[in-house]
Amino acid sequence: MNIEVYSDESGLEALTSKDAHDYTGIGSLWMHADYRIEFKASMNNIKAKHNINGELKWQKVSPAYLDLYKEVLAYFFSTPQLRFRVILIESSIVNNIRFHDKDAELGFYKFYYQLLHHWILDFNSYNIYLDYKVNRNKGRLKVLKDVLNASNITSDIQQVQALHSDESLGIQLADILTGLATAKFNCEIRSTAKKELISSVEKHIGRTIAHTPKSEEKFNVFKINLQGGW
Repeated sequence: MNIEVYSDESGLEALTSKDAHDYTGIGSLWMHADYRIEFKASMNNIKAKHNINGELKWQKVSPAYLDLYKEVLAYFFSTPQLRFRVILIESSIVNNIRFHDKDAELGFYKFYYQLLHHWILDFNSYNIYLDYKVNRNKGRLKVLKDVLNASNITSDIQQVQALHSDESLGIQLADILTGLATAKFNCEIRSTAKKELISSVEKHIGRTIAHTPKSEEKFNVFKINLQGGW
């Protein structure tokens, strides 16, 4: 099976500034590749219904657009070809000096590996798209691709590519879901519209947004344990 993965991050500054947020979130939307055309049509239809031409983003959620974002979430939860996984990193215990050779960018892509590796299955092929960002080391995406291929020898990671979010509805949906899950853990939300969207997701999943078992396939939340132990 061919799978496409669209990824984005939320609260990235907390990886280098521990006072910024309690958690950084790195999230991913997983989609059957043969569903992409229908996905784009469905998302564009929702946008057209609400007279929206621009990019969908968690940061743009407001009372004026609440119905739009509720409909996007309802579409995600009603579509079996779509899955979501987010990894949450506790900023207070990130140690870039000890574990990442004083290189926060290296640490960031190690966390990306943890997000992706555990959902890569045997005998599938994967095209992985990350939200575009300027890296100090220009070879980061190639290394991530090579490491994922080396650790998943019966699968094929065909590409790991950066895309601008305004060009990718998959990354836009990943942004919404990642921002929402990370906001829940950071407990910083004052916006009533964003609070209502979080409640909407919790109604869809039938529980509060919290760490889930690996077996959770629709809305998977992995709060990584950086301290080791059982």
